[in-house]
Amino acid sequence: MGRIGIVLLEPEIPQNTGNIARTCAATGASLHLIKPLGFEITDAKLKRAGLDYWRFLDVNYYENFEDFLQKTKGSEYFFFSTKAPRAYTEIQYPDDCFLVFGKETAGIPEEILKKYLDRCVRIPMRGNLRSLNLSNSAAIAVYEVLRQRNFENLEEKGFLSVLYDG
Repeated sequence: MGRIGIVLLEPEIPQNTGNIARTCAATGASLHLIKPLGFEITDAKLKRAGLDYWRFLDVNYYENFEDFLQKTKGSEYFFFSTKAPRAYTEIQYPDDCFLVFGKETAGIPEEILKKYLDRCVRIPMRGNLRSLNLSNSAAIAVYEVLRQRNFENLEEKGFLSVLYDG
């Protein structure tokens, strides 16, 4: 199975990052946090949102976006933005990829979007709304990549299947 990284560029709300950390733990995706962060990693809200999943995480920290690019050189990036020209489902995600999300109040800076325009994707929604919640967007994105991989290395059945499979 390829590597999936969820990248948060300057996240501001600890509960969102905690929820995304929980999604990473459940899916095997790595979490990449690009500073400055709008909270301390010890923030109780961050820990509470991630519950007891923190021990299952692969978390990486970067001083800034350039540091992230340098340390992940040669990787494929996909930038999620409401300003993107095509839907996230139009992409065939490679084995190793990073799904990049901007901060809650401003998204990904426009200069980054312009530089990587061919790698910018959006999650379709009604036009009169600003955006989806960051943690919801990250979950939608990572599960699309996993769907394309037939949910490789994830449980295929829940415990109720025992009742119905005889």
